[in-house]
Amino acid sequence: MAEPQQKRLKNIVIVGGGSAGWMTAAALSTMLPKGSARVTLIESDKIGTVGVGEATIPDMLNFNAMLGINEAEFLKATNGTFKLGIEFIDWGQKGETYFHPFGSHGVDMQGIDFHQYWLHAKKSGQPFPLENYSICGVAAAQNKFALPDRNPRSVLSHLRYAYHIDATLYAKYLRNFAETRGVTRFEGLVETVAQDNETGHITGLTLENGDVIEGDFFFDCTGFRALLTEKTLGVPFTDWSHWLPCDTAQTVASERVGELLPYTKSTAKTAGWQWRIPTQHRTGNGHIYSSQYMNDDEAVDILLAGLDSPMKGEPRKIRFKTGHRKTLWNKNCIAVGLSAGFLEPLESTSLYLIQVGISRFISLFPTADVSDIIRDEYNLQMETEFNQVRDFLILHYVATDRDDSPFWNYCRNMSIPDSLQRKIDLFKEAGRVFRYDGELFSKPSWIAVGIGQNLYPKTTDPIVASLPAAQVNHSLDSMRTAMAKTVAQMPTHEDFLKNYGAAV
Repeated sequence: MAEPQQKRLKNIVIVGGGSAGWMTAAALSTMLPKGSARVTLIESDKIGTVGVGEATIPDMLNFNAMLGINEAEFLKATNGTFKLGIEFIDWGQKGETYFHPFGSHGVDMQGIDFHQYWLHAKKSGQPFPLENYSICGVAAAQNKFALPDRNPRSVLSHLRYAYHIDATLYAKYLRNFAETRGVTRFEGLVETVAQDNETGHITGLTLENGDVIEGDFFFDCTGFRALLTEKTLGVPFTDWSHWLPCDTAQTVASERVGELLPYTKSTAKTAGWQWRIPTQHRTGNGHIYSSQYMNDDEAVDILLAGLDSPMKGEPRKIRFKTGHRKTLWNKNCIAVGLSAGFLEPLESTSLYLIQVGISRFISLFPTADVSDIIRDEYNLQMETEFNQVRDFLILHYVATDRDDSPFWNYCRNMSIPDSLQRKIDLFKEAGRVFRYDGELFSKPSWIAVGIGQNLYPKTTDPIVASLPAAQVNHSLDSMRTAMAKTVAQMPTHEDFLKNYGAAV
């Protein structure tokens, strides 16, 4: 018996450009069989994009590989630099600094996590910080960089990295990429949105110049405006301001000076934090803060005082609310990027959440009838992603000893989600960390932030605790020495870029 003919999606419309829109267009134009569906993107040059610099996480490498993008070409086009992790300043206590590296710390031994050995050695007086056992941490401290070694026996095989890029140039690069692969772009503002009277599905858009764009499926990449998701479909917003109270950012680019650092800087301030993202031709800076605890003028003063070079242009204010749409896929429309939700860029997850939203759609690619089962699965998976990233961000705020301002007193004492409390309690008991449901941040990330902000367990693994301190210290010294020798032979970050992906 012949299977019933499936109705395929033939016209996919993306509303909005920027990173979200053009990442979606680039992925669809690459992953869909040629000629199987028409992909159209609508954007207006009258609408600006958010961001003066974008930091990413290693998953960006997977996205680029999926698209078949050449890394050196990508870095040249986006003024990109390499990123080995994030340096956190004044988060646990004022005057303290720690490094959250990509990749692992040390090497697990006898099936037991490395940090258990480090905790055991620390009790016996071992003086070296945890990041001294991370190839990323050691290289970042010396402004060195090299690509990972494919030989698993090499110390360099443990190196992981991401990028700092100019977000505007990234969108421009992906636009060219997608248009070359058949994506059609329309310039203009959307004036009206048409919906089916029975189903409520979006059927088409009318632009201000009178053009009508019809579609079977729509992506809302209109940023905080959420033109389709909120204004048309009325999807409610899940507000997480209680846990992540920062709601405003002041951003500005500054001139590039000094050594080109292969890491992002995050410095805690009186009522929030300030970022520093180095690209090849400039530095992206921003001060994120809670308007409940700080006014805009004071926030701008703090931003400018924290710059290490003259600013380019004037500070730009961005207001936001932390959280996400209750459902990211509603009817025949998916919200991607800021229209889907906002989690502050403390751990550089903005582009990741765009990427995973696109990837989930492709893995669940629907027929034209848009099954409720497929839609519900997408929403479940994306809600899980947002919840897991949320918990990791909250950890930075609640695991602090700072009591020098009302903002930090609030963060230190606020109630937190049960899912995060369970993780914190487990770690405080005996340093245990587990990764659930393939969550983005793995054990080394939780350990780096927890220990970096003085969240030490009451006890350590009893098996490790029974080992002689001298034996454990010898193993740790060997690892630290091997990493130091490897990094000593690496080129500087800037020299590596000059020979690999320097912008013209």
